[in-house]
Amino acid sequence: MSYEFPIDYSKVREFARAVKTEDAAHEGRDAVIPPTMLTSARMIWEPAEQSGFKQLGFDRRRILHGEEEYVFHGPLPRAGQTLTAETSVGERFEKPGKRGGVMTFAKLVTEFRNEQGVLVATQNSTIIETATSGESQGKK
Repeated sequence: MSYEFPIDYSKVREFARAVKTEDAAHEGRDAVIPPTMLTSARMIWEPAEQSGFKQLGFDRRRILHGEEEYVFHGPLPRAGQTLTAETSVGERFEKPGKRGGVMTFAKLVTEFRNEQGVLVATQNSTIIETATSGESQGKK
C-alpha cells in the first residue's frame, strides 16, 4: 500500500536548518531536499496501520536502528513535488547477541516515485530487534 509525501518548501527549509546545513539549494520555493529528509516521510506521512515497522512484527520496545542508505536515481526531489512512497520488507536474518539471545535484523525498502511514476529514490533501512530480557538474563 502506498502513501503520498508532499514536499513543501517551508518544511525543506526547516529540515535543512535542523540538520545544520547552510546550502542555498535548500532555500526558496523550488528548494531541493536534504537527502536524509526522506526519513521524515516514513516517520510522519506513512499511515500507522501499514507502516514498515508494523509489517516487521517486531516488539517496538526492543527496536534499534541499525543502518540507513539512500539511493537517488536522478536529481534530488524538490519542493512542490508530491512523491508516492511504498515500503516493503526485504531480507531478514538473525545473529547471536553479545549479551546472549538472538537479535533479528530486517531490511525495510521504501521506494519513492514522482508524479509520473518514475522511481526517484530508494531508502534502505536496517532495523534490529534485540533479544528479550528473559533470553539474556544471567549472562554477562
